[in-house]
Amino acid sequence: MREEVATLAGGCFWCTEAVFKDVIGVTEVESVYIGGSTENPTYKQVCGGDTGHAEAIRVTYDADAIRYGDLLDIFFATHDPTTLNRQGNDVGTQYRSAIFPHSDEQEAEAKAAIERNASEWPNPIVTTIEHADRWYPAEDYHQDYWDGEGQRNPYCLAVIPPKLRKLRKSFAERSKGASAEA
Repeated sequence: MREEVATLAGGCFWCTEAVFKDVIGVTEVESVYIGGSTENPTYKQVCGGDTGHAEAIRVTYDADAIRYGDLLDIFFATHDPTTLNRQGNDVGTQYRSAIFPHSDEQEAEAKAAIERNASEWPNPIVTTIEHADRWYPAEDYHQDYWDGEGQRNPYCLAVIPPKLRKLRKSFAERSKGASAEA
């Protein structure tokens, strides 16, 4: 196994975490705050929009099982990369669409993925490529959220199942859930 990390911000981290936990080759997903100036921010601070952080996920994956470019294609297909600082009713810079590359190779692949996925959307992709070395784990209650509290959260129940259906339909060969349903 060749372990690598991808850091992606696609709106609410509860939603992106649920999607990427269902991807074959992904071994861990952690909800984090990244891209801001406040040290050890809290959820309340990040939601206030003043810290500059994005709600993001750090995806640990087996690079022998799935390519970084495949993760980016899933990322672009399962959130709206054309809305600036917004995902659905979530509005603010903390919900921006951003890729935080860990290497020059990941940055080049991120640029290629933006170009590759542009034709899938009616509006231009506004996903940014940002460099941020400092990230902070979100509070414990945000981790594995969909597997627990999210199942009772009306927001999650409205947003996450359609994203998982899209993953399982469009990327069936990459989805743990699609292979379990087969």
